[in-house]
Amino acid sequence: MSGGGQERGLRSGTLPAPLCVGLGEACRIANIEMAMDSAHIRRLSKMLIDGVKSRLGDIILNGDPEHLYHGCVNLSFAYVEGESLLMALKTVALSSGSACTSASLEPSYVLRAIGTGEDLAHSSIRFGIGRFTTEKEIQHTIDLCVKEVQRLRELSPLWEMVQEGIDLKSIQWTQH
Repeated sequence: MSGGGQERGLRSGTLPAPLCVGLGEACRIANIEMAMDSAHIRRLSKMLIDGVKSRLGDIILNGDPEHLYHGCVNLSFAYVEGESLLMALKTVALSSGSACTSASLEPSYVLRAIGTGEDLAHSSIRFGIGRFTTEKEIQHTIDLCVKEVQRLRELSPLWEMVQEGIDLKSIQWTQH
């Protein structure tokens, strides 16, 4: 604070009326745009989820579909390591796991707490969608994601086993 000592030092001086009016107008505009932004983000979120799930199998939307924040879509891609997919999609701004554990290679404790298995938690990617995200960017993300998931699954021995009808839960895994 700088200026006068009005209100026993709690206020620095007389507030400038034009700035107060400007703040009020900015809040009014933000309130109007917030509803439009929310609808835009919700539409793009649905486009992303539906676009990926319609072209790839074994995709899981993490979280409650009725109560999710549409600006942060978290998908698990079975039989693909999340970090590998993250590197393959380096032209798209993404992150792996949950925000709470993005600096760690451990599976997200948030995803684990909502019932996501360890393998799927390791294969999760977070997509951020904002007010300036475009349909063209979402379509690019869908196309690239589908291409790279297919490529990475072709490299995955687990994917090959599943395609051959082998139940992965029936295998006795050992360490060497």
